[in-house]
Amino acid sequence: MSNTKKKLLVISQYFYPEQFRINDLCAEWVKRGYEVTVVTGIPNYPQGKFYPGYSWFRKTREEHQGIHVIRLPLIPRSHGSLMLALNYLSFVISGGIWSLFTRVKADKVFIFEVSPMTQALPGVWYAKKKKIPCLIYVQDLWPENVEVVTGIHSKKILGAISKMTDYIYRNCQHIFATSPSFVKRIEERKSAWSDGKSKVVYWPQYAEEFYHPVKPKPMAEILNDDSFKIIFTGNIGYAQGLDILPQTAELLRKRKVNCSFYIVGDGRFRPELEKKIDECGVRGMFHLLGRKNPEEIPQYLANCDAAFLSFTDNELFQMTIPAKLQSYMACGMPIIAAAGGETARVISEAKCGVVSKLRNAEALSNLTQELRGKTMEERMTMKKNARKYYEKYFGRPELLNIMDNFLNSQI
Repeated sequence: MSNTKKKLLVISQYFYPEQFRINDLCAEWVKRGYEVTVVTGIPNYPQGKFYPGYSWFRKTREEHQGIHVIRLPLIPRSHGSLMLALNYLSFVISGGIWSLFTRVKADKVFIFEVSPMTQALPGVWYAKKKKIPCLIYVQDLWPENVEVVTGIHSKKILGAISKMTDYIYRNCQHIFATSPSFVKRIEERKSAWSDGKSKVVYWPQYAEEFYHPVKPKPMAEILNDDSFKIIFTGNIGYAQGLDILPQTAELLRKRKVNCSFYIVGDGRFRPELEKKIDECGVRGMFHLLGRKNPEEIPQYLANCDAAFLSFTDNELFQMTIPAKLQSYMACGMPIIAAAGGETARVISEAKCGVVSKLRNAEALSNLTQELRGKTMEERMTMKKNARKYYEKYFGRPELLNIMDNFLNSQI
């Protein structure tokens, strides 16, 4: 890079202290010599209420690891679809007003798109006003995600969302997608093409540097017993399909298979998950540990035998490579998955775990029992395979270098 710092404006409704990978991306860009400004909301994810110390009038401007942070007023997510819609809308309104009157200067705009897609609008408006390139990193497909997560099937509503998505794509010079299936789906839109060339680039997610294999050590929250320990980390949401776990645990208990499940995280589905755990009579097999600092996760993983991930059964999630998968693989974890599509493909190619049919507790319990029965040598091979595949296809330095080329290009 030249001696003059390139100014990068990042639009993301979520940012530190909320835990999203954009935090690491921005910190790395600062290290690489960019001047980074993040326009974000007031932290309230996933609990739905403002974090302590934050409000519409407190901490609206911050510095975090050399990053300039501008926090726009929004309505917290709270509970229910109405409040969630107001949360999405309020960020767009605040962002739109900000884009009209801000004096912040930038050379490029980078939009970190996890739901909602609406959050991209202020970034597009700013880029159009300043006549600078706009890049978007798509991790949730819209309107597909809206239909799956909310159950909305109205053609008028989905059509309006689709038009908004086309408007956003049309005004972005590059569209980055997290899986090959996402690339194909986005390329079905005319708005993803310019002068006969696709604007879509496959740029998978990586895991932060602190995700790497560590040695097990005594932890008060992970019991030192003979059970086969399975761990899930991250958001406990409806999309994760975690209701399969209590059913699976019940089957394993009936077979007298000594397993335990550690859930590290929190989210909207947690109360229902706990209810299902009690209904299945497997409370003694589950340990819900709540949210932890991301830097602590590798140690929790190291003290368990396998890591779990799952999805609800629909086409959209089969196109997804979740960030959780990269984190597990970076830490060298054997993986048990109730998933299909891209996730199943990666685990199969890497030979780092077992994959069950979606929504099938019988199949999942069989594969869990199968993995438990493998020798330490066989499981060690899976660990090595996971880390090796991660370094080859999801390596952080290589992916950051690729993005660097786009950020420094003239377009």
